Amino acid sequence: MAKKVVGKYRPEFNSLLGISLPCVVITVSDGLIKHINSHHPDCTVYYEKIPEIIADPDFIGTDPTKKDSVELIKIYQDSILIAITLSSQGDEFYVATLFDVTSDKISRRVLSGRYKKM
Repeated sequence: MAKKVVGKYRPEFNSLLGISLPCVVITVSDGLIKHINSHHPDCTVYYEKIPEIIADPDFIGTDPTKKDSVELIKIYQDSILIAITLSSQGDEFYVATLFDVTSDKISRRVLSGRYKKM
């Protein structure tokens, strides 16, 4: 499966979240667009925005059930979340999914401390 570099994990993500993950590249594979098409078809238009979401997210957070994973959210007409996960080798992150999230969910997660405003 071909992979494409779409960004880099930045030190400020660790600072904001109080975690320590390696600052390595973030990639997408061919399988991601297939996943989005089949599971989140309304979000397909945002696939090309992944580098922008990584470069300039509006919110960042973690999923407490997923170790070595970070969520980046960008507000467009929809609020789009990408989940990036550290590879088992630890030498890159990969975009695991992309989908829309409600503003209410973002607000609740900011209040709980799970998400931080960038």
